[in-house]
Order: sequence, then C-alpha cells, then structure tokens
Amino acid sequence: MESSENKEKDDRTGIKSKESVKPSKKAQKPWRKKFFKEFDRKKTEFQKRAKTRQEKKICETQETELTEKSVDNQPEKVKKKLRNIVQKSGPNKDLKRLQHGPKQDSKANRDERRDPESPSEFRKDRYPGDAPVPKKLMSKYQRGKKLHTKGARTHHGHVKLVQNEKKVTMAVKQAARSERLLQEQSGFMIPEDGESTTNVTQSDIVQAADITTAQKHFNLELTQFGPYKAQYTRNGKHLLIAGSKGHVAALDWLTKRLLCEINVMETVRDIRWLHQETMFAVAQKQWTYIYDNQGIELHCLKQPNEALRLEFLPYHFLLASSNATGYLYWLDVSVGQKVASHNTGLGRLDVMCQNPQNAIICLGHPTGSVSMWSPNVNEPLVKMLCHGAAVRSVAVDPTGNYMATSGVDRKMKIWDIRKFEMVHSYQIGCGAGHMVFSQTGALGLGKGNIVEVYQDPCRQQLTSPYMIHKLKTTVNNLHFCPYEDVLGVGHGDGFTSLIIPGAGEANFDAMESNPYQTKKQRREAEVQMLLDKIPVEMIHLDSKMIGKVDMKSFVERVEENNKIHFKKPMSISYEPKHKMKGKGSGRKKEQRKRGVIEEGRRQTVKELVKDKLQEGAQGRKESSTAVSKSKGVLDRFKKTET
Repeated sequence: MESSENKEKDDRTGIKSKESVKPSKKAQKPWRKKFFKEFDRKKTEFQKRAKTRQEKKICETQETELTEKSVDNQPEKVKKKLRNIVQKSGPNKDLKRLQHGPKQDSKANRDERRDPESPSEFRKDRYPGDAPVPKKLMSKYQRGKKLHTKGARTHHGHVKLVQNEKKVTMAVKQAARSERLLQEQSGFMIPEDGESTTNVTQSDIVQAADITTAQKHFNLELTQFGPYKAQYTRNGKHLLIAGSKGHVAALDWLTKRLLCEINVMETVRDIRWLHQETMFAVAQKQWTYIYDNQGIELHCLKQPNEALRLEFLPYHFLLASSNATGYLYWLDVSVGQKVASHNTGLGRLDVMCQNPQNAIICLGHPTGSVSMWSPNVNEPLVKMLCHGAAVRSVAVDPTGNYMATSGVDRKMKIWDIRKFEMVHSYQIGCGAGHMVFSQTGALGLGKGNIVEVYQDPCRQQLTSPYMIHKLKTTVNNLHFCPYEDVLGVGHGDGFTSLIIPGAGEANFDAMESNPYQTKKQRREAEVQMLLDKIPVEMIHLDSKMIGKVDMKSFVERVEENNKIHFKKPMSISYEPKHKMKGKGSGRKKEQRKRGVIEEGRRQTVKELVKDKLQEGAQGRKESSTAVSKSKGVLDRFKKTET
C-alpha cells in the first residue's frame, strides 16, 4: 500500500521515488555520496513545497464554501457527526463547533505555521550567517593574487596551501569588517549655499560645540618672555612651549597639569620633543641642551655651534640641526655619537623641515632654492628652484608626496615630490613665514598676525581659505596637534590653541602612538622603539629602494670576493739542495720546499699584526691627550683671568 501511495504522489509532482533511483557502483566514492545526498535533500524539499501548495488550495476552497453556506444550511450528516463527537467527549466541551461549523483540516494549519514565507514565522533568521563584505572593500586589503593550489607536488603540500589560502581570505575579511566599525571620520565644516566657513570665528565654534571640545580653545598670555614656539608630542598628549628670552615649560595641555617650568637665562632659538615626553631638546644661544620632563639638564651638545633649527627623526633616533654658518649635523640620540655633518655652502640655514615618509631633510635658501639632504651623501640629493626670491618656509605633508613652499615673492606653491613638478600656485598677501600640514592634509599658514587654514590644497585648486583667525601680535610658530582638531599657535604674547574642525585623524593606532598609554606601556614602547630602530644607511630619497636589490653594488661585491678567494699566494723562489743517503728524493725535496714557503707566510702575517697594534696604540695616546686638553661641561662656569 505504501509503495502504491508513494507512486501516486510521485506521479503528481513529476519526480521519481527513491526506490526508482538505483545508485551505481561508482556512487561508493565520497564525492558521489555527497552528490546523491544533496539530490535527495533537494527532492524532499520540492515535495514538501508541492504538498503545502496543494493543501493551501484545498483550504482556500473549503474556506470559500464555508463563507457561502451557513451552519444551518449544511447537510444533516455533518451535524450528526459533530453531535456524536460532542456526546463522546462531553456535553460541555467544544460547543462552539456547532455554532461555527465543522473544523478545518489541522494538517493544513500546521503547514501554514511552518511555512517560512508566512508572516507569522519570526523565529528563523531570514539572513543567516555573517553579513556579506563588498569586493571593493576586500580588494583594499588583499596582498597579491591567490595561489594556484593545483601546482602542489604532494597531497600534503596541496592541503597546506589550501589551509593557508583560507587563513589569508579570513584575515582579509576581518580587516574589511573592522573598517566598518571605525565610523568616526574627520568632519570638516560644510557651508550652505551663500555662506562661507571663513566667517566662522572661534567664539561661534565654542558656543556650538560640547564642553570637552570648548575646553580645547584657550589662550596663555605670556608677554614677558615672548615670542613663543610650541610643539606637541607624537601622541598629542603633551605640549612644549619656549620663549625666545629663556622661558621653557612642558605641560599636559588637556588637563592643564604642569610637568616642568624653567628659565635657561639664554636666548632660545628652537625646541623639539625627542622619542617620548620624557626628554626634549632646546637650541640655546651657543649650544644645544637636552632636558628631562622635570627640567633637569641631561646633556650638552657642542656641535653644531649656535644651532638655529632642530628636527627629530623618531624612527632613526636622529636629532638634525642646522646653524648660521651653513652646517647640517646629525646626532644619534640613543648612542650619543655623531652620525654625519655636511657643509652645505648655501649660507644661513634658518628654514628646515623633514619628510616624514623617508626622513630626508629639506632646507630653504635665500637664493629661492630648496635642497634635500641625507646623512649618507655629502652633496644634496635634489636641488630645485622654487621661487624667484628667498624661501621663507617649507612643509611636507604626512604622505611624503607633496611639498608646500612660500617665499618673499608673495606666492605659495605646491610641489609633487615624486615628479618634482609644481601642482598649484597661490598668490597670497605676503610671504608666509610659517607653514605646517595636519594629519588630514589641511595646511596652516602664518603670515604676520593672521593665521589661515586651507582644506586639502594639494589635490584641488582653492579660491579661499577654510578658516581665518587674527591675533594681536605676529605669529612665530604653528603646529597641529595629532589626533585632535586643534592648531597650536605661538606668538609674541604667548600661546593660543585654536579649534579647527576636521584637522586631526579620528582613529589612532595604539601600537604606533597611544594617547592613553600608562607608565608601564610607555616603558615597553620605548624598548620596542629601540629594537625597531632603523639604521642610518636605509635613509633614501625613494623609500621603495630599500626592498630592491642594488645590482651594480651586488656585482661589484661578488667580484671583490672572487678576487680575495682566488688570490695567488706569495711567490717564494726556493730550490732545495740535493742530499745523500735517501734524503734527496723528490718527496723529501717537496716537503722542505713547502715548509720554507709556510714559514715565510707566517713571518709576513706577524709583521702586519705588529704594525696594526702600533697604529692602535698611537691612536689611543692621541685620543687621551685630546681628552685631557678638551674642556669639560662645567668649565664654562670657571672664572677667566682678566
């Protein structure tokens, strides 16, 4: 009976039963088993759907018939059946069936509830699994093409390649998903039609912003020791200010907690934080000094003399300085040794900045040219004519692709360093004495007592500045705070913190620079930075050259090694005498000849070693005499005879 019923159902649906499908002998293979399992599963699903459709049609026809006919007009047979059911189950049970008519098929109701297309089904997830990641977003994090797993020689190697490929795709998906979580984006102000952001003042921003953002705008009135210069740390937590008349102070500018405050009693030309907020360098009247965060003097650097500008390279631990005589000097702070010093021969070096991408030092000269220097080469790597008059300031964006210059000719020019071509040229009221780029590409200018900020002037031609702020005295220094929408301005009357919406990067990398790091994390980060220190030899104009092979130098080294390995031995002419009684054989003569040659080589090596030892001893004596004659750090406090 069951087989006949199954055949009838299969004839309705148009699908053969399981008994009719006979698996072959080849179906014993695993991939064939999977194929037949999937086939059976799909067949059963199709049969269920066909059943539900037929039952729905039957239910709909029954409902229409019941609505057309009332309970009183039904045939007497149905009423008798219902009365018999009520009498069996009890007189007071399900009396409503007599009023509303016969009960519909319960199976149809169950199938309707189980039907995923019905609106009552809310327990199942309509979109199971993870949300799909767009291919464009995944292509951003992919590294090369996929591996061809078919090329593996062994089965084990094929499995390894497949597993590694799965791990790589999983990592790419996770990286693309994490970007969705970083919803914070740097937001610039967008004006409405007929309005301009240049009319927005700091008081308007303070009134519209929240309390924490409003507290970031403040003014330090320091009229006695100005004009001031300021610099933020790499994580944007601490601020260092210094007046030209000797006042130096370090503080946590968010909480306004003072770290140290000293007066060096000398003119201060420039200041720089070192690798962390525990040390900073101050270029004073004669020498450069290094202090800790408590104001204690740690070192006195006598070279170069009378430094004008300072730049610190954090990944190389190099402190670069320039002076009025045209010398450029690099000092390794981690070891305390001089790395290089070049005489540029281009006059006073009071315009200097660094390229954060490749650690190249850019100098501006009175002739209107800009030169780029590396500690590995005695000559400038690039020398380009940027202005027809003297260069007043130079700045390089964080990507290292664009450079901004301003000169006495009242022009600001944007240069593409990759091609060494001018991209844009702007005519400004006067030559900007100070320029600086933010993390998002905004450019700040200081000309006279006016501060102007331009929104991304490198990639688009602008007609007006983004924001303008006017001060009482002339601007002496500009610096954007990392990871904050703040621009620090040092001027003649002290220091002013300006709010520039969209200037800072919204998301920070805690492994690179953490604004919320603890004391323990700071120590571990310092050790990690020393371990990851980049050697000086890797400073190059093209940062991609580090990963390439220098074929010329490689071939030269191979040739030198070949010369050393295949070097001919010293020619020693010796002919042994003929001896009697069996000592004059050919073997004995060759042995005596080799012994004499080896003895001659030993003597030459001994003489070379003696010469080297004598040279080393003479060098030590000269260095000891030089140290005894050199003046100490405290000799400047001794009284001189008049």
